[in-house]
Amino acid sequence: MLRFLQRLMASERWMRVLGALSPSLRFWHPDVRRNPYPAYRRFRERGLVRLRLFGGWVAGRYADVERILREPAFSTNRGEVALMKVLRRATRDAPDFRDLVENNLLMIDGPRHRRLRSLVSKAFTPRRVEALRPRVEALVAEQLERMAPRIEVDLMRELAQPVPTFVIAELLGVPTRDHERFRSWSDALVQLLDPLSGADGLQPPKRAMAELGAYLRTLLAERRRAPRDDLVTALGEAAEGGDSLAESELVALAALLLAAGNETTTSLIGNAVVLLLRHADERKRLQDDLALLPSAVEECLRFEPPVQLTDRAVIEPVELGGVRLERGSIVAALIAAANRDPEQFPDAERFDVGRRENRHLSFGLGNHFCLGASLARLEALVTLGALLRRFPDFTGAPEPPGWKPSIVLRGPTALPVRLR
Repeated sequence: MLRFLQRLMASERWMRVLGALSPSLRFWHPDVRRNPYPAYRRFRERGLVRLRLFGGWVAGRYADVERILREPAFSTNRGEVALMKVLRRATRDAPDFRDLVENNLLMIDGPRHRRLRSLVSKAFTPRRVEALRPRVEALVAEQLERMAPRIEVDLMRELAQPVPTFVIAELLGVPTRDHERFRSWSDALVQLLDPLSGADGLQPPKRAMAELGAYLRTLLAERRRAPRDDLVTALGEAAEGGDSLAESELVALAALLLAAGNETTTSLIGNAVVLLLRHADERKRLQDDLALLPSAVEECLRFEPPVQLTDRAVIEPVELGGVRLERGSIVAALIAAANRDPEQFPDAERFDVGRRENRHLSFGLGNHFCLGASLARLEALVTLGALLRRFPDFTGAPEPPGWKPSIVLRGPTALPVRLR
């Protein structure tokens, strides 16, 4: 059934027909995938919108999305959601993948979430992230040097994809010789963030997780014999009040870091380059004053977020946007719509690399604020800065050849540019 739905969602012909017939399927309409923001604006202006086909609600106003992300009445524990029940049944033959689906930080809440996050955060400190800066700079410089002899390159394949994968791999302590294997596993596992965007059902991510799980267990055993200054060692040693991570929890957490951290940062870099190609004046402003890079990265996160939406399960009756939501309801928070809410952002539809007071929601809020936010910012800052310095005259079309086939994740599938 999942394979059938994946192929249906991937069909432009059928999604044009179905998207025109049903508001619930409009997100998959090809024109909306290419430019979802007019549709987001309509959802935001309508307030809380009921999608009857999915039995859920959609919120696009900043105030509503902020509440969904912050308040405990809205939970990431989606155990009773129909899709999660289907996934649970489909993963009984794949224990590592089942653990990734059920036990990762994006799917649990309450005391269990606080326990795991507390243990992981001890190993994912600002000091450890900042210590990665020289290596990130070296990786970016290496990729740019490889590109230099050519006139035309695909920036996604040559820069935006390899850098985050290699950074996560090195953070975990994976040897350089295995980086490409990690990249292939990451490409397969990212389907977890949007199951309908994949192909061939669950077989690719299940196979990737089985291989990754075996690899990580071997790596963990090596680190227990000979600890190093890497994240696998730190996760293995992380403890609080005598508590520590079980091996299955460690494997699931490392896999989540690989899939979510890699894919979202790749799209952040790709989206940022697209925005600079589209907005020549703002690009020149940035190139003339690279001190604007931090605010430019935040504006890219606001204006074209890599994660467009997330969802929550309602665990206690609550009123949102003048509507009473009952326990068991599902509500989708349109982060990308909230990020352009004129009630929150002056001149919200303008891309402004020097924007101040930029309280975008692209990394979430509250207990589920993205653990890897500081790393994603570092990678984007280093990559964009190095690209603009090394190839200040690069050119490319303002519209990439295609976008990811997902309503959750947004990023170009390819990004051809001329370096000079």
